[in-house]
Amino acid sequence: MTIWRPDPTTLRRPAYLSLADQIAHAISEGKLEGGARLPPHRRMAYELDLSVQTVSRAYEELIRRGLLSGETGRGTFVRPQRREPDPPYLPERLGEVIDLSILKPVCETMHLDLMKKALARLAETLPPSAALSFRPNVVFPRHRAMAVEWLKVCGLDAPAANISLTNGATAAMTVALMSAAPPGSTVATEAIGHHTLTPLASYLGLTLQGLAIDQEGILPDALDSCCRNTGIRAVFIQPSAISPTATLMGAERREAIAEVARQHDIAIIESDILGALVENRPPPVAAFAPERTFYFTSFTKTVVPGLRIGYLVAPDRYVAAVANRHLVSNWMATPMVAEIATRWVADGTALELVDWQREALRKRHQIAAQMLPDIPFLSHPQSLHIWLPLSGERTEETFVSHARLQGVAIAPGASFRISPDEKGRAVRISLGSTTEEELRTGLGVVANLLRGDPEHLLLAI
Repeated sequence: MTIWRPDPTTLRRPAYLSLADQIAHAISEGKLEGGARLPPHRRMAYELDLSVQTVSRAYEELIRRGLLSGETGRGTFVRPQRREPDPPYLPERLGEVIDLSILKPVCETMHLDLMKKALARLAETLPPSAALSFRPNVVFPRHRAMAVEWLKVCGLDAPAANISLTNGATAAMTVALMSAAPPGSTVATEAIGHHTLTPLASYLGLTLQGLAIDQEGILPDALDSCCRNTGIRAVFIQPSAISPTATLMGAERREAIAEVARQHDIAIIESDILGALVENRPPPVAAFAPERTFYFTSFTKTVVPGLRIGYLVAPDRYVAAVANRHLVSNWMATPMVAEIATRWVADGTALELVDWQREALRKRHQIAAQMLPDIPFLSHPQSLHIWLPLSGERTEETFVSHARLQGVAIAPGASFRISPDEKGRAVRISLGSTTEEELRTGLGVVANLLRGDPEHLLLAI
């Protein structure tokens, strides 16, 4: 059997990156299979007439890309590559890409095992109403009562009658917008805000107005000015570390936002999808203005992604509107998933997983600090991501493209920019969507790109 070797005649400068690209291409073409052992550094250097240092840098680059693994005393091996499924089924990450673009909690085998056990238990004890009823009022009274208890953990006292169970946060956000702002009206939000809010507002016939932010989120004066000059119907906020810039709004700011909304009689839509995960935070804005705040939280970002259940709390005067709009857009949340959430809240599993997630994120933030030691970025100890401003002449598009070409996917700041006046360039990097090893590799690529010369990087790729 012929063993593949790089072609020294096609190497270009910088040689280490050209060599790494040749090996990566051979792996993708199947010429180097998983488990294959590469020649030792010195032998490869001798065969290609390169320095040992150049070969070492090439191997290190491929280790960062997740294509090779180095084993002390044994050598360097090709890592087994994931087989991509046949269309139309698409994996969450394609090929060799380390996906730091999608916002996910940290997940391990434990989470899947717990879901399997919950489903097995559910098969044995499924309430008839969960499978046979079409009426939310028949299915969900017990679930609403347990939602009251979970919302207390999130810092909010809410009556069961004001709570709707939804299929996650997106459904809750949609219903809240439909209830608070009729088509043709304007909704204010953070200048750098929720990435799905822009298309959703467009589909609902709403106009978005981005407002100035600082390290705590929306500025009360900016909201007041917008109310006076624009005639908005609602303000959408993310006050607890889930916004792209990972800001945590203090109690005084929350109260000030509530007071501005009260003065101008506008609704507040509060996204709190991290809920109980964020420690030592003030009460939700809904606690300061319950008469006008649509508050929602969910389990997908803090417990397990497949637990797609959310709780939407509506002000008294909007309870009927929320119920009607939820019926026409979703009818009701999936009863069997709601059943698992209710059981996990009742037996403490949900809170245990939130506590576990908090500790897992602590480790991820330590990795970010280690891999980006001299690079400023914004974060919160319980955020699922970091917000990384770009300096110099780097554009978001070019930086994201460079990272992608080196096997790392990150999200450009443009995806979150609501206001065209917001000129800062940045990228969002998820900390929970991969393994710790992949996170280190991905952040290593980002760090190298930031420290390099953008002109030279363009020539090297």
